[in-house]
Amino acid sequence: MEYLDLRREDGSVTGEVKERSRVHRDGDLHGTAHVWLVRYREDVHSAEVLLQKRSKNKDSFPGCYDISSAGHIPAGVDFLDSALRELEEELGIRAEKEDLIYVFSHLGRYEGEFYGQIFINYEYSRVYLCECSLSPKEMQLQTEEVESVLFMDYRECLERIRKGDLDHCIFPDEFEKLAEAIEDYFARTGRPLGRESLAETWAEDAQAELEDWIEAQGIYIRQ
Repeated sequence: MEYLDLRREDGSVTGEVKERSRVHRDGDLHGTAHVWLVRYREDVHSAEVLLQKRSKNKDSFPGCYDISSAGHIPAGVDFLDSALRELEEELGIRAEKEDLIYVFSHLGRYEGEFYGQIFINYEYSRVYLCECSLSPKEMQLQTEEVESVLFMDYRECLERIRKGDLDHCIFPDEFEKLAEAIEDYFARTGRPLGRESLAETWAEDAQAELEDWIEAQGIYIRQ
């Protein structure tokens, strides 16, 4: 059985420890570590993120695309230590603490049902970036947890999450913040990404969607 520390919204522990299945039954706030593996694409001046496809045997979100590596923080364990352990267990990647770059914390909540059981995920997460030079074929996947992995351009991933055409279990607001963190990271390391800022992209997308809707409604706007 796995036991988790219950937490407050600032991530601090309350002093209460609870078994994992009961945490998700009762919707208690607990800790998780999220590691996003990224790689630079010099040929297109962009970046890709690694998505893992969850095993079909998982007790929640089977077969869905998810964070590169993520896991619950066991009682008494540090976020960073847990993140490193999950990376090695799930993907076979041995990283050092200095390889993981903390970018932000995230508070997320989901409520649903799997296999006839109520599932409530209320989590405080510390989110890390880790630059990865390995190809998916070089990773050693924990097959009972991870069916497969793939790299996807971070902008394409963001667009697909926002449009709802990617079967995933990623918090959309987390990925939006992650996209900004990716741009900031590569700019700081002397590899600015070549396309316009996300804010401009979102504004252009919104304008295009509005124009398409107006055209579909047959509305004429006098100039």
